[in-house]
Amino acid sequence: MKATRGEKLFYTINYVLLACIALTCILPFIHIIALSLSDRSSVDSGHVFFWPIGLQFTAYKIFFIASPAFNAFKNSVFITVVGVVLSLLGTILAAYPLSRSYLFARRYLVLGMVFTMLFAGGLIPTYLVVKNMHLIDSYWSLWLTGFISTYNMLLMKSYFENIPYEVQEAARIDGCSDTSLLIRVILPLSMPMLATLALFYGINYWNAFMSVLMYINKSEMMNLTVVVQAMLQKNDLLNSPSLNSEEQAAVATEMVKAVGVVVMVVPMLVIYPFLQKYFVKGVMLGSVKG
Repeated sequence: MKATRGEKLFYTINYVLLACIALTCILPFIHIIALSLSDRSSVDSGHVFFWPIGLQFTAYKIFFIASPAFNAFKNSVFITVVGVVLSLLGTILAAYPLSRSYLFARRYLVLGMVFTMLFAGGLIPTYLVVKNMHLIDSYWSLWLTGFISTYNMLLMKSYFENIPYEVQEAARIDGCSDTSLLIRVILPLSMPMLATLALFYGINYWNAFMSVLMYINKSEMMNLTVVVQAMLQKNDLLNSPSLNSEEQAAVATEMVKAVGVVVMVVPMLVIYPFLQKYFVKGVMLGSVKG
């Protein structure tokens, strides 16, 4: 059907507004990248905008040498990978039984879980539970407190319910138990939802900040988010004894701070394109039943 003049005008306005919103998100990050790759004189003079001037990587070298960023980066990767695996496993084991219509008291179990989305235990009670379980200075304090997201569990439950009953019935006729049905039939058909929830959980674990500050006291166990935040607050990074005078003179504090932001954001940007094809399909099929 040919669009009317009013529809064309509406679409044009929408595209312009969306483009403006996209630019407000993209341009600041491009500016940060340009700062991290430029030379000090250009940064100090304020000539760097959206393209690096005097391309150099000294700021990245200093960031990983003069700060505990490399160790923090490894901690963030470890926390994220293990956390995503555990959370996906817990979400699957919770969503699959709740998606079965023959589960006893299924309605009340779901309502009980939804209740936790409205009323949480609170910051102090959660901390006391973690402390009494002797999980302070342990990554289990991060993994267990973020083990299952009720919202993500409901998405996966709805996705499981949308898988055609005929497929599941055919598997049962072939002799599949509930466990075999889940592993051999349900999960292979649920890759879009699994990829979507892996992205959700991955972003939460990668950006963990308050939970790390609360439960982790050892500096060598801190993740990249906390290290970058501390670096942005302090201006003594360039005074590290591991740096020589030439390196200190070649880099401004703002350049090293820009490197911290780039290193913090880029990993998720790199992973997202590989999961994008699953993202929309997983969210839409998991959030709408029918």
